[in-house]
Amino acid sequence: MKIILSALFITILLFYFHPASAQIDSSLLITPAKKDTAKHTLSMDAIYNRPFKKLGSSSLSIGGYVESDVQYTNTSGITNGDQFQFRRFSLFVSSTIAPHIKFLSEIEYEDDPSGDAGEAAGPEFGVEYAALDIEFNPLINLRGGMILNPIGGFNENHDGPKYEFTDRPIAMTQMLPDTWNNPGFGLYGKKYSGHWMYGYEAYITGGFNDSIINNSQGKTFLPAAKSSITRFNTSASGEPLYTGKLSFGNDQIGEIGLSYMGGVYNTWRVEGAQVDNKRSVNVFDVNFNGTIPGLHTNIISEWAWVFVDIPPDYTPEYAHKQFGGFIDVVQPIIHGRILDWDNATVNIAVRGEYVDWNDGVFAATGQKMYNDLWSIMPAISFRPTPQTVLRLNYRRQTQNDITGNKIGAAIGPTAGLSFGLSTYF
Repeated sequence: MKIILSALFITILLFYFHPASAQIDSSLLITPAKKDTAKHTLSMDAIYNRPFKKLGSSSLSIGGYVESDVQYTNTSGITNGDQFQFRRFSLFVSSTIAPHIKFLSEIEYEDDPSGDAGEAAGPEFGVEYAALDIEFNPLINLRGGMILNPIGGFNENHDGPKYEFTDRPIAMTQMLPDTWNNPGFGLYGKKYSGHWMYGYEAYITGGFNDSIINNSQGKTFLPAAKSSITRFNTSASGEPLYTGKLSFGNDQIGEIGLSYMGGVYNTWRVEGAQVDNKRSVNVFDVNFNGTIPGLHTNIISEWAWVFVDIPPDYTPEYAHKQFGGFIDVVQPIIHGRILDWDNATVNIAVRGEYVDWNDGVFAATGQKMYNDLWSIMPAISFRPTPQTVLRLNYRRQTQNDITGNKIGAAIGPTAGLSFGLSTYF
C-alpha cells in the first residue's frame, strides 16, 4: 500500500514541480492523443495494428509489449500486502513472404497470479499466435495456423498498452477465456464505403474440452480449457469449433461487432464407441467502441452470453447459462507537452464490470441463483506517448455465492489499489 501511494506521490511531483511542467499547452486540454494507427481500422485489424520495426533490408519486422504492476488488496481487513507482479512480455515477429502473403507470430511470457486464465497459476511461455495470411481479394483472405478465435472485441484487441487499467476485464478472462487461441483455418475480409467499414471473419478450429465442467473451480468455467497441454494437437470431441464475427464501423462514430462461437466440447466417443451424448457450448457476444465527438470521451464495452449443455446429474453450481461484460469510459483531461514529451496525455477513466456464472433459477425452488460479481474501478493514467502508459487504479468489488451470500471474510467487499506500467517497444 505504501509503495503504491509513493508511486502516486512521485507522479504528482513530476506533473507539478518539474521545471518543464510549465510547457503544458493549456489550449490542448481535453484533446485526445494523436493515434499512430490508420483511420480505417476495425478490431479485426488489431493483430497487425501494432508498432513494428523493420530489420534492415530483410522482410522481417519485430515488436512487442510488456506489463508490470504492484497491487494492494484488502477484504474485510485481511490483506497480503504489496504484491509485485510482472504480468506479461510479448514478442511479435512478422514477415512479408511475397506480395499478398504475410506471416505473423506472437510469443508470450505470462504470469497469472490468480490462475484466472486456466487451472493453475504461475508463469507460462507459449505461442499465442502464429498464422499465415494469403490475400486473394480484399473480401477473401485465407488465414491458417495458430489463430485467435474472434469472439468479441477484447480477445482480438487485448494488448496492455491500449488500456488504462492494470487488470483485464473479469468477464473476458474468468467467464470467457482471454486470448483464446486454437489451431485452425478460415476466411476474413473487409470493405470500405466512405466513412463506413464492414468486416467478417469465419473460422473452424480446435475447441473446448471436458474441463469446462470437470475442473477445480467447481462450476462451469470455460477458461479451464486453456490448461490442456494436448489441445493444440488433439480435439476432445473430434469436431470443429465454429467462430464467426461481423463488424460494422464508422470512423466518426465507432464500431460494433456481433460474434458467435460454438461446437461440441465433450469426449462423446472413445475408440469409435459412443460413451455420451454430444454436448455443445455456444457463446454470443456484442462489443462496441467509439468516441463522443467534442468531448473526445472514449467508450469500450463488451457483453457475452454463454450456453452450455450440462449432464443431468450435475449439481446447480454447473450453470447452463452465464452472462457478463464490462464498460470502460476514458476521458482525456490534459494533452500536450509535459516534460520532454510533446504528445503526452493525462486521462481519467472508470471501468464497470459484472459477471454472473449462474444466470437462472434453481429448478427445485424457482429461486434466483447468484454466483455473481460486481466491480467498479476508477483510474488515472499518464501517457508520455500513445504507446506507453502509467496507470493508477482503485477497485471496489462485491461477490456473492450461488445462494446470494457475500463471499469474503466478515462478509465484506474487496478493495484494492494497483499501480503499473505497460509499453510497446
